Amino acid sequence: MCTTQEDIGYDFEDDSKDKTKTLKPNPNIDGGWAWMIVLSSFLVHILIMGSQMALGILNMEWLAEFSQSRGLTAWVSSLSMGITLIVGVGSGMVYLPAVVMVGQYFQKRRALAQGLSTTGTGFGTFLMTVLLKYLCKEFGWRNAMFIQGAVSLNLCVCGALMRPLSSKKDTNEKSVERNNSEDYHAKALFHSAKPIKSNGVVHEEQEEKEGPANVKVLYNFQAMECKGKSRHGKNLYALCILKRASQLTVTIKNGFGTWYSSYFGAASLFTNRVFVAFVFWALFAYSSFVIPFIHLPEIVKQYNLSTQNDVFPLTSIIAIVHIFGKVILGIISDLPCISTWNVFLIANFTLVICILILPLMHTYIGLAMVCALIGFSSGYFSLMPVVTEDLVGIQHLANAYGIIICANGISALLGPPFAGWIYDITQKYDFSFYICGLLYMVGIIVLLIQPCIQKKQSKDQPTDNTKV
Repeated sequence: MCTTQEDIGYDFEDDSKDKTKTLKPNPNIDGGWAWMIVLSSFLVHILIMGSQMALGILNMEWLAEFSQSRGLTAWVSSLSMGITLIVGVGSGMVYLPAVVMVGQYFQKRRALAQGLSTTGTGFGTFLMTVLLKYLCKEFGWRNAMFIQGAVSLNLCVCGALMRPLSSKKDTNEKSVERNNSEDYHAKALFHSAKPIKSNGVVHEEQEEKEGPANVKVLYNFQAMECKGKSRHGKNLYALCILKRASQLTVTIKNGFGTWYSSYFGAASLFTNRVFVAFVFWALFAYSSFVIPFIHLPEIVKQYNLSTQNDVFPLTSIIAIVHIFGKVILGIISDLPCISTWNVFLIANFTLVICILILPLMHTYIGLAMVCALIGFSSGYFSLMPVVTEDLVGIQHLANAYGIIICANGISALLGPPFAGWIYDITQKYDFSFYICGLLYMVGIIVLLIQPCIQKKQSKDQPTDNTKV
């Protein structure tokens, strides 16, 4: 899908000598305020996604206090993650703009910028895990959640750092509109002071002869308008009110049109079959990443590895390696000879293999190695906005990525309770990882098959047209 230079943050300037338009890049693209957007997005990932991934600590507290089944208790954590990505309220109102705005501010190093910003998930998971363990031990899980909520108020600061990417064209249009408005009011006052015949025609000759008098009348009318004592001033004031009302009506109409096209127009995205396959993949992918964070603390307890896990938690291993995975995969994807799509698929294959072999590990070293691979391969999350933009274009990135996040939310909502429900039946988590891994594999296979089908259809289409 093609995009204009204005969409990606470039300004056009007229060259008076050769009457051509020269391309001038926006100084905030790939530099300037763009790095503040990366910093803001980084902090958002720490506060939101880090807190979400550390819910396994609280899940253990809830199991001990309420003595409910694993499947029922896991709903608390899954609802927290799922509502953020489905519904778009609460922290979801911050998360999506934090991801999309990084893509708007970067062109050449977009994958690297996304990787740096999303490393906040790894930092946040590591920090929040340590913080929640300490708070739950010292103050109990209720007070720990209260303190965590207070810390999350820093999201207001992150939101204050974000601002839309505006071009000089928009600024010039606003100044022209303001000047036109001022000229309109001045002309309205001047014409209201002109002498008029009975048939509505202006005495032009009299206007030329009595120019100073007209200026004097104009000032008189302005004074009368300010004081509200003149009938003409009141009529002009009423006209101004009507104009403002009409402008407000047009603004509301345009806003509704934008809202309608952005939400209901998103249905056109589903005509892209590769994007549909991408959504299908997202329905199964995120649960395979979330389930270890929710249930690993209890798995470690069942394997009698709590002493070693307390020294260095397995979830912290995932979080730390996840940081390096996002940055390294982002750097690799920015190389001109490397396809971002291929890096994305290889990372997914590595992650699904790790999910399938995790139940086979019963020692701390084995679990730690698998968790490290999970953390590195899950760094493909930083490539998701880049891959989404390649599929639909930058104009539809916000809507498309919102749909992908919604699919991830459904996966995060249903995955942990499903794993807990399987444990309640079998008294082990092995089958939970096997089933989720197989579903994840199906989603990856769909991603592989669909582009091949689309290429075949594109090759057959010209042949059919030539025959006709």
